[in-house]
Amino acid sequence: MLAHMPEQKPPTEAPAVPAAPEAAAAPEVTAAEIARLAGVGRAAVSNWRRRHADFPRPVGGTETSPSFALAAVTDWLRAQGKLAEVPLRERVWQYVASHPGGSVAALVKAGSALLLVRDRPMEWLEASAVSDERMAALLVPALDRVLTLRFGPAHPLGAAEPLRPAAVPFLRAAAELAAELGTRGAFEFLLGRHLEANPRQYTLTPDGLATLMAALAGPAVRTVLDPACGTGTLLRAVSGATARYAQDSSPELAALAALRLALQSDAPVRAAAADSLRADAFARPAAEAVDAVLCHPPFNERNWGHEELAYDPRWEYGLPARAESELAWVQHALAHLRDGGTAVLLMPPAAAARRSGRRIRADLLRRGALRAVVALPAGAAPPYGIPLHLWVLRRPAPQAAPPSGLLLVDTAALADGPGPGSGRAGWAAVHSAVEEAWTAYERGGTAPDVPGVRRVVPVVDLLDDDVDLTPARHLPPPAAGGGVAELTAVRDRLDSTLTRAARLTPPAPPADAKDRPAGTPARLPLTTVGELARAGALLLYTGTGSGAGGAPVLTEYDVSAGTGPSGTLADALEQPLLTAPGDVVVPLTGGAGVARVVDAATAGAALGRGLQLLRPDTAALDPWFLAGFLRATANNRRASSHASTTTRLDVRRLELPRLPRTEQEVYGARFRALAEFEDALRLAARLGEQLVQGLYDGLSDGTVRPD
Repeated sequence: MLAHMPEQKPPTEAPAVPAAPEAAAAPEVTAAEIARLAGVGRAAVSNWRRRHADFPRPVGGTETSPSFALAAVTDWLRAQGKLAEVPLRERVWQYVASHPGGSVAALVKAGSALLLVRDRPMEWLEASAVSDERMAALLVPALDRVLTLRFGPAHPLGAAEPLRPAAVPFLRAAAELAAELGTRGAFEFLLGRHLEANPRQYTLTPDGLATLMAALAGPAVRTVLDPACGTGTLLRAVSGATARYAQDSSPELAALAALRLALQSDAPVRAAAADSLRADAFARPAAEAVDAVLCHPPFNERNWGHEELAYDPRWEYGLPARAESELAWVQHALAHLRDGGTAVLLMPPAAAARRSGRRIRADLLRRGALRAVVALPAGAAPPYGIPLHLWVLRRPAPQAAPPSGLLLVDTAALADGPGPGSGRAGWAAVHSAVEEAWTAYERGGTAPDVPGVRRVVPVVDLLDDDVDLTPARHLPPPAAGGGVAELTAVRDRLDSTLTRAARLTPPAPPADAKDRPAGTPARLPLTTVGELARAGALLLYTGTGSGAGGAPVLTEYDVSAGTGPSGTLADALEQPLLTAPGDVVVPLTGGAGVARVVDAATAGAALGRGLQLLRPDTAALDPWFLAGFLRATANNRRASSHASTTTRLDVRRLELPRLPRTEQEVYGARFRALAEFEDALRLAARLGEQLVQGLYDGLSDGTVRPD
C-alpha cells in the first residue's frame, strides 16, 4: 500500500563500504597519541622532540601535525623509562588509525572478525591456529558466511574482500582484545576512539537521550526501525527488540551500525545504505510494519526530494513544503508503523511553529497521530545550543477515537545546565519528568498539570491559524520562585550562608607583611608533579568518562563550579576509574587554575573526560597542600600551552615546595579554609540570584506585593 514509486532503484543495491587495500603498513602515531601512551600532556612530547636528538623522526603526516612510527616511538619511550609496554588497547587502536584504507574500513574488518569470534568461535579458532598466509585464505569464506547469516544476502558490508597476510596480525590482535573486553566491548572501544578522534564528522545522539526515546516507545517493542541510524545508538537502546532495521544514506555508518547491533545481541539485524526518503529499503507492503520507529533525522534539509516524491503515498497528512524536511521524516516514520505503533523523533523547535507546516501539524492533531511534544533543555543533543523537541506519535488504529488532548512538556527549568550531550547536571530529573508525564498520559489520556512543566492541552485549543505546538506557549507559568513560602526559605538560607561566609572570611595578613618589599616571595625548594610521580609520591590518571556500572561522572563543569558529579558514563565494558577521598582533580583545559580535593560526597564518582586525577601517598603528601599550590596563577601559566582556541595544562610541569609533612599540614589547613570560604561564596551567589529573580517574577505576576 505504501510502496515507493516503481521506477526507483531498489535500495538494497546501494554500494557497500569501499574495499580497502591490504598493503602492509606500519602503525603510526601522532603527538597526541604518544602523549596518551606515556600518560603526559602534548607539551611534554613537544619538549622531548626539542631536547632529545634521538627522538624518532616523523614518517608521515604534515609539518604541523606529523606522525611517527609506533615501533620506533615505543622503543624510545621504553629506553627512557617512560613506558613499560604498549597496552593491548593502544596497540589495536594504532592498527585501526594507520590502516591504509582509513579507520572506518579497519573498523568494518575488525567488527566482521569479532562477529565471527562471537557467533562461530570454533571456526575462528580453526582459522587462527595456522600461519598468517593460510589464515588469510580461510577467513574470507568464513566471514562471508557469518555476514550473510546475520545480515542477509544484501547488506552494506558487501562480500568479504581477499585478505593479505599483512592484515592478519591486526585481526589476531582484535580477537585478543575481545578476550579481555568481550567482542561487544572491543568493538565499542574501537568505535568510541574513532568517534572521539573525528568529533566534527558525525552527528551523534547521546546515550542518555537514546535511553529516554526508547523508554517513550514503550516496553513491549519487538521490532524497531531507525531510518537515519547513524552509528546505531537509538536501536541499541531498545534492549528487548527481536528484530532491528537500520538505514542510513552513508554506507560507512550503515555498516558500522549493523556490526554494532549484531555484536550486542542475537536479534536479527537488517541494514541498508540508501537515502530513506528517496529509496526506502523497508517500504510497505514489501516489508512488515514495525512496533516502533526511533529517529534523529537530519535537520533543515532542503534537498530531501520534494519534487520527485510529490505523489508518494507516505504523505497521508499532506505534502511537506520544501523547507519542512522534518515533517517528511515524521510521515515516513508513521508509514512504517503497525496500527497503534509508536514513533519518537528528535525535532528542531522550529518544526513546532513554522507557518509552512501548520496544515500538516493540524491534520496530525485531528487524526490523533501526534500525542506529545517535549521541549528538552539546550545541550540534550547536537546542535547543543538549541533546545530540541521530542515528538511522540502513534499510528491511529481503525475506528479508534483520537485523543482529545496533546501532552506538552517543557523541561528547560528542570536541568541545571545542558543535558547528556555535555554531561552537566539535571538530565536525570529531565528523564524522570518526561517519562512520568508520558506514563500518566498513556494510562488515561490526561496528566495532572504541573505549572511551567507539563499540561494536556485540548486539541481544539491548538487548531488556530498558527497551530503552534511549542510547549512553553501553552503552559501555565510556575509560581514565582516556587511561591512566597519558597522565597522566604531561600532568603533564610541566604542569611545563614552570608553569616557563615563572614565567619570564614580569611584574616588580614600580619602587620609586618605590609612592610615586606613587593616582588620578594619566600624562597622555597621546588619540585614538580612529574618528579613526584616518578618517585612514587603520587599516581596520575586521566579521565575517560566511559566504563561499566552505574557510577555518576565527575565532569569538568562539576570541578569548576564546585558541584556534585552530574555526568553519565559512556557505554564501555571496562571498569571506570573511581575517585577516592583525598584525590586531587584538575581540569586540563581552560587555563582557569582549578584543583579540587575529593571529599566523601564526591568519592565513588567516575573520572570524566578532560580531567587529571592525582592520587597522593598521604604519608608523603597532604592533599590540601598539593591542591592549594596547584591553583597558583603563576604556576598554571608556566605549565600551560596554548592552541588556537584553548589552553591546555601539562599537570606534570606544575610545581610545589619540598616541605616536611608537618609543614605541609600548616599550608593545607589554610588552603582548606580558603576552599570552604569559596564554597560559601558560591552558594550565596546562587541563592542571591534565585531570590532576586523570584522577587522580580513575583512582583511582575502579582504573587508578591510591593509593600
